[in-house]
Amino acid sequence: MDAVSDLPITQIIPWTVAGLLLIVVIVLAVRSRKPGSFVDDAVLEAVYHMSKATPDLREGFDQAAADRITSQLLELLKCVAVGITDPEGTLASWDGEANDHYVDLTGAISMAIRKHRREVVSHDDVPCDHRGTCKMKTAVIVPLIVDGEIEAVLIVVGRTKGKKLVQMADAVAQFVCTQFELARLDESKIQLQQAEIKALRAQISPHFIYNALNTISSLIRTDPEEARELLQEFADFTRYSFRTSGMFTSLADELRNIDRYLTIERARFGGRLEVRLKIAPEVLSVVVPFLIIQPLVENAVQHGLANKPSGGMVTVTAQDYGTEALISVEDDGIGMDPARLADLRNSHRTGAHVGLGNINARMRQLFGDEYALMVETAPGAGMKVTLRVPKFAPGVRTELPDYTANVPPQTTRNGSPAHARKGT
Repeated sequence: MDAVSDLPITQIIPWTVAGLLLIVVIVLAVRSRKPGSFVDDAVLEAVYHMSKATPDLREGFDQAAADRITSQLLELLKCVAVGITDPEGTLASWDGEANDHYVDLTGAISMAIRKHRREVVSHDDVPCDHRGTCKMKTAVIVPLIVDGEIEAVLIVVGRTKGKKLVQMADAVAQFVCTQFELARLDESKIQLQQAEIKALRAQISPHFIYNALNTISSLIRTDPEEARELLQEFADFTRYSFRTSGMFTSLADELRNIDRYLTIERARFGGRLEVRLKIAPEVLSVVVPFLIIQPLVENAVQHGLANKPSGGMVTVTAQDYGTEALISVEDDGIGMDPARLADLRNSHRTGAHVGLGNINARMRQLFGDEYALMVETAPGAGMKVTLRVPKFAPGVRTELPDYTANVPPQTTRNGSPAHARKGT
């Protein structure tokens, strides 16, 4: 105390004021952080619940999706109940309480569907036997409109009145509509890819099919065993090429089908067609778009070498390239004017170099513009087409059907089982 009492008053007052100011700053800082932390937590929680609901919404609208959607939105909004109906107003799912009031909301639901607008129903406007204890105070009914059509109707039942519930319902409805729109885009993208594959199937040269069968028929008398093997290769080739499921396949299966095609073409061309395959084993499991390489090989044979009197060689290469597989199809045939490449890359027409534009469009659509085809050519110098395929890409996965279940076992003339031929 003596030491303190010895301090001059001019020193005590500033230190006292500074201490008080420090306490005030700390208190204000703590108080200012609390609301912000609450807001941050609320935002993070909302984002979390929305991210959980997104996959269900992107899968489209059905009974199972409706149940998952209402459950997720109820947890997100923390309201009394969330309901969802089909486009005609029939209830698909209801999660929460006050479900006895759904029948009282059917008129407002029909109005929202008919007029394509939000409806707000107050508890005071509906009959209720529990007027004092009923948890429902307001119901917001929002039609979910995608491309001018009602996809579903969202019902949000709240325990309070006011604009906040309406704003929350509108925001969630907009989020749900956006996911439904993305689901439609995904569906359209899949339909487009399927149409492009159908176009590629249609572009598999009818001349190849005719020539393959003609080659096989000519061998029946002279070399029936070779004719039988070629017929099996042709059957496997068509079974794979015209399969009805799966947008993707493994590189191994794509190369195996190319080997079938080239086996048949070698029988037709004789010594005029040479084939070289240089395949790195580590890329065989890479997933590639279905029928992405075979049209390139067919182009090399039909348009690069068929018109070259001495024939030539087709080289198919697949190698590891870090996060990508580098695949190329090269021939030493007649080549073409590089000035025509721009037209070929952007064209889907049939004719010479069928499918280059289709393949280029598919690669860019699936993986991005940086994965466009790379083509090197010159008159008399052959052609080399290279494509890069990422080893991992969102939504790219193989769905391979099992063909072996429907293929009867092959037997030799004496009835014993035949050994399976090895693929690529």
